[in-house]
Amino acid sequence: MKYRLLVLDVDGTLLNSKKEITPATLSTLLKIQQMGVRIVLASGRSTFGLRPLALQLELDKYNGFILSYNGGQIFNMSTNELLFERRINPELIPYLEKKAIKNNFTILTYHQDTILTNNAEDIHVKEEAERNKMKIKETAHFADSVNFSPCKCMLVSDDIEALVGLENHWKKKLDGSLDVFRSEPYFLEVVPPSINKADTLGVLMGHLSIQPEQMMAIGDGEADITMIQTAGLGIAMENALDSVKRCTDYTTASNDEDGVAKAVEEHIIAKIRPADIPLDELNKRARHALMGNLGIQYTYASEDRVEATMPVDERTRQPFGILHGGATLALAETVAGLGSMVLCQPDEVIVGMQVSGNHVSSAKEGDSVRAVGTIIHKGRSSHVWNVDVFTSTGKLVSSVRVVNSVLKKR
Repeated sequence: MKYRLLVLDVDGTLLNSKKEITPATLSTLLKIQQMGVRIVLASGRSTFGLRPLALQLELDKYNGFILSYNGGQIFNMSTNELLFERRINPELIPYLEKKAIKNNFTILTYHQDTILTNNAEDIHVKEEAERNKMKIKETAHFADSVNFSPCKCMLVSDDIEALVGLENHWKKKLDGSLDVFRSEPYFLEVVPPSINKADTLGVLMGHLSIQPEQMMAIGDGEADITMIQTAGLGIAMENALDSVKRCTDYTTASNDEDGVAKAVEEHIIAKIRPADIPLDELNKRARHALMGNLGIQYTYASEDRVEATMPVDERTRQPFGILHGGATLALAETVAGLGSMVLCQPDEVIVGMQVSGNHVSSAKEGDSVRAVGTIIHKGRSSHVWNVDVFTSTGKLVSSVRVVNSVLKKR
């Protein structure tokens, strides 16, 4: 598999203009995770603000990551472990507040589930709190209230000319102490030195033993340029800034036209071969699902054949010590499900419709059965699989017919 890591900006990229993940994008991203691709949400949002989106994408189930504060933190969703963090020296906060007051700018920072600011009525502060599902706490003495080391601060103003002027001034004056950039025309972000999405992704890639050429990154804003340039394949949204498009290998559709899903379907899903599917990874990830609870393990996958094993033990036997027919049907559905997933096109999704089995003989507790699934009908709207289940000595236990419906993504 060429790309093992997919890095997604959030606002303007993953989310449409309604700040939603569309059903088509969600199903596509779930599918590639099932195939072994890890996802990183790389955003200027706080870690707290990104968690609901990460959970919606099931990053906790598929070993995904949050890269928050434009590189200030890396959070492992599966282990709830903070892998990397860089914070601002709190001694610099009074200086930042002084400049904000002098220019009549709003200033804010993040702490756990709260945005701390000197102006709770600022419309951009309210929007930021809503995006991140955070509370707002106003303080007249910002620096005194920041009794912690923040991951970042932001100065906010609709006076774009004044904000750009301060940005240019600080890029010279604060060089080596802090980095500054505008993530939106009205947001001037202040972060620790050498913090950006690319450098922090370098830390994560080292942790995962992944090379840059194995990473695909998609974004729309200037804060995404470094990660897009680092990735083996850097993609801009159609709604991206022109400066971003000039730095990319490819431009996909806009965030209101499922641009992320289309890019993933074209550059990852369409190029995955059955031999690329990491069966060990699929088995590991399914350990808390029904498949894992029954001890089912994939052992082989190709375009027309899938195999898996299942123990006959206390999880899968009947009270009197032989294999339960229901467990056998679950094994057959598991095998046919992976087979249809391999066969379906990038714009298709598979839904199980029917399963029926003929139980020929028994398998006793202590044995292990092997399921062999072969495709007997591959139509435009359905797949039909025959799944034969054998004991370890080759005796046929059951012959199961599984029908999967093939649906176009909406």
